[in-house]
Amino acid sequence: MQDNLIRMMDRDGVLCVLAADTTEMVREMQRLHGTAKVVSAALGRLLTAASLMGSMLKGETDSVTLTVRGDGPASPLTAVSDSRGNVRGCAGRVDVELPLNAKGKLDVAGAVGKAGTLTVVRDLGLREPYVGQVPLVSGEIAEDVTAYYAASEQIPTVCALGVLVDPDTQGILRAGGFMVQLLPTADDGVIDRVERCVQGVRPVTTMLFEGMKPEDICRAVLPEFALEVLDSASVGYRCTCSHERTKNALRATGLEALEEMAEDAETRVTCNFCNKTYVFSQNEMRALAEEAKAALADEHDAPDDTTT
Repeated sequence: MQDNLIRMMDRDGVLCVLAADTTEMVREMQRLHGTAKVVSAALGRLLTAASLMGSMLKGETDSVTLTVRGDGPASPLTAVSDSRGNVRGCAGRVDVELPLNAKGKLDVAGAVGKAGTLTVVRDLGLREPYVGQVPLVSGEIAEDVTAYYAASEQIPTVCALGVLVDPDTQGILRAGGFMVQLLPTADDGVIDRVERCVQGVRPVTTMLFEGMKPEDICRAVLPEFALEVLDSASVGYRCTCSHERTKNALRATGLEALEEMAEDAETRVTCNFCNKTYVFSQNEMRALAEEAKAALADEHDAPDDTTT
């Protein structure tokens, strides 16, 4: 079963709104990582934000990476999305347990930390990726994403994210989020209308729990606007690791590290995003070391193009 993400725009072309049901995505994350309740909520929110942001990328191979580095025990948290809104992620610690906060809710800010940074890296296939970084505003994720758009991209944004966790079973009951972004054509009157609309919006998990779909949520969030569907997509938790990708990562460690690993009977590498372990034999590691040694020799023997 897959989740759904939808993008809509108002008829006057002054804003766009995205919404996603990411319940299955967050359930799969919890299954793979065994996250405690508060970490499920924190990483689930970040995955949802990454999915929404990734779906706005234009290139087929584009990706966006969100990293939260706070002073809380679960940090750092990382979420990566492709241009279809499919994500993967990990947390520094998955077993963090904290008391409920003053509002009687999971203390996401306590797990993430209120002092730190949110870093957004957009890989658009260019020579260098675009990197934006802002200080954490609250550690609640949604407010931090809103602050990122305001500071780094100057795009007025409203972001809401939620993960509803069963207090007894720790299972994920509902997860999702929405994002409203004003376009350059929006004037002060549009801003006032958006502010009126979002003041009375119920939690996104409440709407999902009542059976509302992402399109229903978009219309409930902006009842004063005539919205039209741009597109929709199925999204999920998808890791892109493979034996060959892992081998390339080993190559990147350099000759000295490869020679050291080649002394062991086998080398095990575990993916941070899905916990799958890849095993390389001693012969494979020796071959990688020899390959690195030959590459260094070729580099050393290459003619010097410098002229005097």
